[in-house]
Amino acid sequence: MTDVQTPATHPAPGVLSRIFRTEQDGAPGDGHEQVVLCHDRSSGLKAIIAIHSTALGPALGGTRFFPYASEEAALEDALNLSRGMSYKNALAGLDLGGGKAVIIGDPNKDKNEAMLRAYGRFVESLRGRYITACDVGTYVQDMDVIARETGFVTGRSPEHGGAGDSSILTAFGVFQGMRASAQARWGQPTLRGKRVGVAGVGKVGHYLVGHLVADGATVVVTDPFEAAVNRVRAAHPEVEVVADTAALLQAKLDVYAPCALGGALTDDVVSALGELGTSIVCGAANNQLSHPGVEKDLADRGILYAPDYLVNSGGVIQVADEIDGFNFERAKNKATRIFDTTLEIFTRAASDGIPPAVAADRLAEKRMREISALRTVLLPAARRG
Repeated sequence: MTDVQTPATHPAPGVLSRIFRTEQDGAPGDGHEQVVLCHDRSSGLKAIIAIHSTALGPALGGTRFFPYASEEAALEDALNLSRGMSYKNALAGLDLGGGKAVIIGDPNKDKNEAMLRAYGRFVESLRGRYITACDVGTYVQDMDVIARETGFVTGRSPEHGGAGDSSILTAFGVFQGMRASAQARWGQPTLRGKRVGVAGVGKVGHYLVGHLVADGATVVVTDPFEAAVNRVRAAHPEVEVVADTAALLQAKLDVYAPCALGGALTDDVVSALGELGTSIVCGAANNQLSHPGVEKDLADRGILYAPDYLVNSGGVIQVADEIDGFNFERAKNKATRIFDTTLEIFTRAASDGIPPAVAADRLAEKRMREISALRTVLLPAARRG
């Protein structure tokens, strides 16, 4: 087993510059503190652990297991996701930095005990700089296996003292963000009578559908996996199902909720939403903006965008609570505050004349900058007995 700090193959142009780039004004920027490539030949493990920032504390973020088209694509995803975790944890008020890991492979075919345990040893080798949890392609049971090799893992099963399925509070937090968006746009914190489109009803999306139905919304969903759609249909037969995202975008939605993979908000998608009069975009997917500038296009078209890393932070709040001994009600109370933080972001954005995504970035960066500055205050070493 080897721990490689630099890519064995040349990454795509610009990737290394993204790892090391920093902002001139002292803001956190894109620069990553550490990127580790993990390769264990015996188990077939190929993974990347990206630590973006430990300004607020150890980097916490999930492990994604996904069949990337190339190692370069996996590296790009790890960089983007880990940066998002820094901002997510900062806005959530957690004393945790941002990190993310990706395992390259098909979780339905390649995942096995030896691979997960090998990965756990790499996590352990970082000695607490990175704490892992579930993400796309990994589950509570996988965290229990990883935990056989490292203590730096959250999202474990309740029988092992863990928080269990973090999708529960992720969906709850997105719903709080959506309620805040409704308050800002229509004056009432409810989706009752509104038409909400959910793209992706997997881990998080199907829980979100439950909250929306209970709140009185008309819900339209799509998902490429038939099993996911059937689960929603069984629980909520009143939900409308369409064939794909293109059909969903034509469904004349009041609210669009991207709840699958990142990059969902492309120029074409935003154009379609604007033409059909969609008022709000608020979903669970990470890194929804396909490129810089999309946030301005949304604002220019009168679409209120709730920043993804703000509203989907309920899951990380849930697993972070596990670090000190999990209490669900305590974690849920913290996730409820996503409503207030979302309203604060909208107020700041309106006051400063900027998109909500920019306002959210500024608030997260301010907290990272101010708390990391405390390191200049010297603490005396513990007296030896």
